[in-house]
Amino acid sequence: MILKDLEKHKKYFTEYTELRVQENRNFHISLVKGDVMANSKTAISGVSARVYKDGAWGFASHPAISEEEIGKVIVTATENAKFLSSKENLGKANLPSRKACSENDFTTKKQKLNQKQLIDFLKEIDDHLIEQYHGLSSRSIIYSGLDMEKAMITSDGSFSYSMIPRAFIYVIMNMEKEGKPYELFNAYGGFGEFEDNFHNPDQLFPELEKQYQQLMDKANGVYAKAGEHDVIMDADLAGILAHEAIGHTTEADIVKGGSVAADYLGQKVASELVTLVDFANHALGKQCPVPVFVDDEGTKAEDAVIIENGVLKKYMNNKETALYFDHELTGNARAYGFYDEPLVRMRNTAILPGTSKLQEMIASIDDGYYLIKSSNGQADSTSEFMFGVTMGYEIKNGKLGKAIKDTTISGVAFDLLKTVTMVSDDMKWDSSGMCGKKQSIPVGMGGPAIKCRVNLGGK
Repeated sequence: MILKDLEKHKKYFTEYTELRVQENRNFHISLVKGDVMANSKTAISGVSARVYKDGAWGFASHPAISEEEIGKVIVTATENAKFLSSKENLGKANLPSRKACSENDFTTKKQKLNQKQLIDFLKEIDDHLIEQYHGLSSRSIIYSGLDMEKAMITSDGSFSYSMIPRAFIYVIMNMEKEGKPYELFNAYGGFGEFEDNFHNPDQLFPELEKQYQQLMDKANGVYAKAGEHDVIMDADLAGILAHEAIGHTTEADIVKGGSVAADYLGQKVASELVTLVDFANHALGKQCPVPVFVDDEGTKAEDAVIIENGVLKKYMNNKETALYFDHELTGNARAYGFYDEPLVRMRNTAILPGTSKLQEMIASIDDGYYLIKSSNGQADSTSEFMFGVTMGYEIKNGKLGKAIKDTTISGVAFDLLKTVTMVSDDMKWDSSGMCGKKQSIPVGMGGPAIKCRVNLGGK
């Protein structure tokens, strides 16, 4: 447990100040063809202070957590802010504030496994792959866990403590067909520690069977036809589109830097079927995979409705951008490590479910594609994007056809969203990746499946 009682350190505050103590604990085990290639457990902790004066920020951090070092960090950050303020003479107004007091500890209540037990767990999964799937040319099983524990206070009266864990097992299957390699990757797990997500290896066996069958379909599949097509993007694709191509363009610091979204506020940017939200901690009555209750500026986190019925309504803000745009706070300031300053970051970004059934959506397409899984991609501040597609199927006369080999999709996200004609009534989340905006941080993304038109790469 990190130091939680920070109140006594307020005696060092002379300006607007944020004081944060944090420890990140990372767990990593990697098996390749049954051999342990990595086995590590690390913890990185420290204290940081950020001070604001007349439009200038001062920041300081230190890996030692003691009363003496905390005092030094606050004093140093204050001196930095005063120095920069005197040089820049920005003379800006006081920052907006929404006080919060919150404590959320999601430490598992179950008996924790040691490293050997974790390795044995993964080896049971590997043994199952060997026994059941003789066609695999290679296999990798990776466990990755992250516990983020934070405590913070601010000079304007906020306090928060949180321990937010996540745990994933990643399975990569490889096979060869006619001399060509094929690979399919899947992530299992989510919010919580390892013991909260995984009870017995055999709980994953049905999903591993599905993953293997999809890999077989892909190896025997066909290439997609290049060009623009009617497609169903499953939640995985719709989620990464919402995050990468829309979410980043509506982060207020990127808007301030010239994002295309600066010209679209209050305008129609999508089909009326599209409502896109960056959820703080709960969505549709359930907890989100990356819950944020108080952000790293001490602001109570609230949902940000970015697009509502096709109209761009809001940006995601921290205190500085809320002041700049004269917008309300959303609680989107997040930092990965104690040594990082908070940036405007997404939390759990998704399109809201609609009313259509997935089978109805597939049946509505005569000649198109059902796109299921994505690999990494990229998008820029114009919302232009390109993502890899690692699993999908043809749609012929309203029915699924052959699987397709790896391909890409590309386009301009705000244009694509205008072509949405159906949205499924289900909701799926994924939080297995990290968002890499200057500093990597866990995020949730997801939503329903959407029917739209998009450009596919061919052979």
